[in-house]
Amino acid sequence: MKKPIIIANWKMNLSLASSISLAKDFVDNLIDIKDKDVVICPSTMALVKVEEIISNSDIKLGAQDVFWQESGAYTGESSPKVLSEIGCEYVIIGHSERREYLQETNTMINKKIDACLDNNLIPILCIGETKDQRHEGLTDNILYRQLKNALDNIHLVANEKIVIAYEPVWAIGSGEVVEAEEAERVFALIQQILIDLYPLTIVKNNVRMIYGGSVNSTNISSFSDLELLSGFLVGGASLKTETFKEIVQAL
Repeated sequence: MKKPIIIANWKMNLSLASSISLAKDFVDNLIDIKDKDVVICPSTMALVKVEEIISNSDIKLGAQDVFWQESGAYTGESSPKVLSEIGCEYVIIGHSERREYLQETNTMINKKIDACLDNNLIPILCIGETKDQRHEGLTDNILYRQLKNALDNIHLVANEKIVIAYEPVWAIGSGEVVEAEEAERVFALIQQILIDLYPLTIVKNNVRMIYGGSVNSTNISSFSDLELLSGFLVGGASLKTETFKEIVQAL
C-alpha cells in the first residue's frame, strides 16, 4: 500500500468556534501519525484559525473547494494562490454535493485541478455514480467520463500528486457502503484509466486512490484487504474525535 491518507471533510457542519474546538481535539488525540497523511478540511472561513492550531502538529490542512483563477473579479471564490499561502496542502474538488447543488461541471473541475497543481496544492478529485446510474449499469461509463474529462490535458510531472476519491453518490450519508469486492473492481478500473493517461511510474508514485461514502469505524475493516486502496475520505464520522481516531488507527 502507498502511504495511507485519511481526509476529514467537515463540510458546512460546524461553527467557527466548533471548528476551533474540534481542531484542538484532533491535535491532542491524533499523535504518532507520521506514517500516514491525516488531512482536515474545515469550511473556508475556518481555514486560517484551524491552520494556526495544527501548524505544529503532523496534521495537514485542506480546503473544500477552490476557484481556477489566482485573482480577479470572482466574487465569493477562493484563490488557489491564497489557499497555498495560508498553509493548505490539499483541496477537495468535484464533490458530488457541488456537482448536484452548484451545477459544477467536469470542465470546471478540470480547470480547478490545473490551478491546484500550478499552486503546489494536491487535488482530491471526487468521482462517483448515483443510485439510478448504478441500477442502469452505468457505473463504469460514469467513472470513465468523470475521470477522463477531469484530467484532460493535465500532465502530471514527477513532483505533482493527486488523490482520486471514489465516492458513490448513493452511499454518502446513507449509512450504506459499497461491497469490498465491487470497490476492488472499481479501483482496478480507475487504475487502468490512469495508466492509459500517464506513465506507469507516475500512476504508481504520484496517485493515491481512496474511498468515501458513509465510512465509519465499524465498516472500515471490510476494506482492509484492498490492495489498491490508500485511504478514506470521511464525512460525518470525522466530526467526532474518537470515531475519526479509530479510523486513523485502523488504517
